Amino acid sequence: MLIGLVRHGKTDWNAEGKIQGQTDIPLNIEGIAQAKALAERLSGEERIWDAVVSSDLLRAYATAQIIAEKLELPMLDSDPRLRERYFGEVEGTKEQERHARWGKEWRSVAEGVEPDADVRARGISALKQWQLEYPDRNLLVVSHGSFLAQLLAELCSELEDQHLSNLSYSILEHRDQRWHPQLYNCTIHLNP
Repeated sequence: MLIGLVRHGKTDWNAEGKIQGQTDIPLNIEGIAQAKALAERLSGEERIWDAVVSSDLLRAYATAQIIAEKLELPMLDSDPRLRERYFGEVEGTKEQERHARWGKEWRSVAEGVEPDADVRARGISALKQWQLEYPDRNLLVVSHGSFLAQLLAELCSELEDQHLSNLSYSILEHRDQRWHPQLYNCTIHLNP
């Protein structure tokens, strides 16, 4: 089984440097163009994906729709387990505001920030369900930066921790009872 992991396209809040979390912000014009760029790239590569599944938040769902339509792939029902980490009272703030209000360790101080273990558990739950329901299908998963970073860290601890760019594309292959990275945080489709 292969899973592709795609971070949604850019939003106005991404452009402003605001943390979105589960606040439901739509793609902006650049984000739509980014999604189209990945869809175009994938349409020119060997077809490996059988279906697309995404978070139920607008920015991920719209990204997934653009890709699925271009590749003529079915979209599975959106899955709230694929939502971004809930950032509680931090949602809508910029880094400077967070540091001023809670300090550099804001993740452990601010109210309502979802713990890493909970984010990872949501991702693993979805993955195990797909392995049971679709053992012979390769799924392209469209989600969010912090969520995907936690899932990748859980599945492939040997990967270097990198910031996942908007519309980054990673591929993991399941074999020998573990996940193996085939591609990580690739954005060549965004290069002019």
